[in-house]
Amino acid sequence: MAFDVPQGYRLGSVRCGIKREAGRPDLTLIVSDRPATAAGVYTQNRVFAAPVALDRERTPDGSIRAVVCNSGNANACTGQRGLDDAREMARLAAEVCGASPEQALVLSTGVIGEFMPMTKIAAGIAEAAQELGNDSDSLIAAARGMMTTDTVEKLAGRTLKLTSGEATLVGMAKGAAMIGPNMATMLAVVLTDAALAPADAQTALTESVRDSFNCISVEGHMSTNDSVLLLANGAAGGTPLSGDDLAAFSEALGQVCMELARAIPADGEGAEHLITIDVEGCADRQAAHKIAKTVAESALVKTAVAGADPNWGRIVSAAGYSGVVFDPARVDLLVNGTVLYRQGAPVEFDKVAVSDSIRSNRDTSIVLRFGEGEGRVRFWTTDLTAEYVRLNADYHT
Repeated sequence: MAFDVPQGYRLGSVRCGIKREAGRPDLTLIVSDRPATAAGVYTQNRVFAAPVALDRERTPDGSIRAVVCNSGNANACTGQRGLDDAREMARLAAEVCGASPEQALVLSTGVIGEFMPMTKIAAGIAEAAQELGNDSDSLIAAARGMMTTDTVEKLAGRTLKLTSGEATLVGMAKGAAMIGPNMATMLAVVLTDAALAPADAQTALTESVRDSFNCISVEGHMSTNDSVLLLANGAAGGTPLSGDDLAAFSEALGQVCMELARAIPADGEGAEHLITIDVEGCADRQAAHKIAKTVAESALVKTAVAGADPNWGRIVSAAGYSGVVFDPARVDLLVNGTVLYRQGAPVEFDKVAVSDSIRSNRDTSIVLRFGEGEGRVRFWTTDLTAEYVRLNADYHT
């Protein structure tokens, strides 16, 4: 599916030699032709990469002109040299679009603990500046330049009708493993030509991340580099959004973030199933999220799905050790629409049919219902396969 690039943005991607694999792009440059409002949400890991430190200092802000993203090297656990390299990347990205050094942001992903090959990166930024375009092909190339172990680029977009006219949103993300809530290992950039005040952009992004990127987990490992950026350059015209227009934009942003987030576990390394976990009827959303996350990260639940085993005991017991207080006698469980457990007790069901429904479909649905209140959440994870173990055992860290 082709997506439109919002007005006033140009994107380019090149291979500059950061990645070991031949032929794969590893540097993306995004330029706004005018100063853009920028907001960011970042990893909660206390060990965070140099680009995260830099971007936290610079967002929210109303004057960003460029984002440079490299894949293949995380620039994490690299000390002062890593911070200096991140600042130099920002300076180089700003320079090619005639901006000041502080008007650029940096994203990095890849191997932890290696210094950045700055000579290659400098050449790559200069080359990417010559490749900038605002068409669908440029967008796809930019998304591919962010990828590490991803098998496909991840894109989502929306067009909005606002009081001042039409506005466009488009987002790109990378991530396939080392994924856990409070974001891990994923990067995302959402671009819009709508006008937003910095505080409104930050609020909208934070709320969107809560129900999207913070509701995915592959193995619960929180990365050092997770970052989601929102840029709004106002090229579509009009004053900063407010009232109903701001609400409509926030809703569209949430939809874009949710599509991108879901695409990450769907592309999980070695995964054969995307698991959607709906937790309903909890005392509040926080309780629902805690239960969903616990079930999602249970190795026994994940291996049961990998083996097409409708093992309701693993799911119910995971909910039980989540730390959330609930009445076990009021719990219902459905797998792929079939009730396996009702009001705290197992029920008769066709085990062969449910097993076949898991085996023959990539998507698996788990629904847990509690009789405690209105709190609910939707969460995504993957199964755990031997191939996942092999891929991550072989990946150099």
